[in-house]
Amino acid sequence: MSARTLVTGIGVAAPSGLGVEDFWAATRIGKNAVGPVTRFDASPYPARLAGEIHGFDPGEHLPGRLVPQTDRVTQLALVATDCAFEDAGLAAGDLHPCDMGVVTAAGSGGSEFGEAELRKLWSQGPKHVSAYLSFAWFYAVNTGQIAVRNDLRGPTGVLVGDQAGGLDALAQARRRLRKGSRLIATGGFDASICSLGWAAHLATGAMSTSDEPERAYLPFDEAASGYVPGEGGALIILEDEESAAVRGARNVYAEFAGYGATLDPRPGSGRPPGLRRAAEAALADAGCHPAEVDVVFADGAGVPRLDREEAEAITAVFGPHGVPVTAPKTTTGRLGAGGAPVDVVSAVLAMREGLIPPTTNVESPAHDIDLVAVRPRTASVRTALVLARGRGGFNSAVVLRALD
Repeated sequence: MSARTLVTGIGVAAPSGLGVEDFWAATRIGKNAVGPVTRFDASPYPARLAGEIHGFDPGEHLPGRLVPQTDRVTQLALVATDCAFEDAGLAAGDLHPCDMGVVTAAGSGGSEFGEAELRKLWSQGPKHVSAYLSFAWFYAVNTGQIAVRNDLRGPTGVLVGDQAGGLDALAQARRRLRKGSRLIATGGFDASICSLGWAAHLATGAMSTSDEPERAYLPFDEAASGYVPGEGGALIILEDEESAAVRGARNVYAEFAGYGATLDPRPGSGRPPGLRRAAEAALADAGCHPAEVDVVFADGAGVPRLDREEAEAITAVFGPHGVPVTAPKTTTGRLGAGGAPVDVVSAVLAMREGLIPPTTNVESPAHDIDLVAVRPRTASVRTALVLARGRGGFNSAVVLRALD
């Protein structure tokens, strides 16, 4: 039997807070962080709201030479990684660099950096394009920069699966631990609030065009009309149980207990979506009965058809109103590859406090689920299921379990 995989450190960079404590202080009460776009002029576009991280100055956190080489998404990833390693209590020399690796998820690379350099190409010519463009907008850049900055010489990788990719990265990290690594830094980040990224979001046809921050993104609500994009993500330290014990890990938040993933059938096939099977596979992998689950952190697409499919999957596994369900991402918008890792952080913090954060702004739930809406709910949280879906039919699910 494989040793348990433990969450021993967390770092987060989200619109609701930079750093775990600020993030949780806002998330636990459902403080809204969605507002008008400020990072570029969105007035010509039909959608003008986003979850932005305000007040972030990379120069306050990173070496000056690194800032011009990196996109905002990488800067956020590096800062969250610093927080996660500090939280894990890891000091230089605790583990050999070859025993540590990094696996991240991304929806895209440095969109803002890429857009700026393309503008130079069009207006000034190729000689004016930064050499750093060669990697700054590459989707694997966060993995590379995290590995270099933290001297992680073990297995590395990147997964691309939109929102679902964030959970897939954690699962890949667990695989690497089972193959002999002692620690893997893992998670996901996206930051595409620029005109180039905005065009990609609009192309999905699923964005909310509401100008009311409190009514724009309403998953599982009768008034759901699309999603609001956000920026950021989370970095999570996963360790083999034995390794964590040997080095004396000061924080052990939870066990990464189970994982499942499926791909939806092609549209028009008449076959059901795969989210239910992903959830059941994750529960089976964890050896967990549905009755043991205390909360589901939902994907919460905010699109009526997708919300209905997710609600049907949840009720098929747990029964109507059979388990508390929450989607705290209503306060931040959907963070792409960063969204599900942030939900994992919320889940382990819910275990720590015994409180389920609310699905803010949802006032008229439209499905047979026990949605924790408007206000937080006090509850003993020992086991949590996190769900994520990505464009293209990706479905992923993770089970987290508190340690006795």
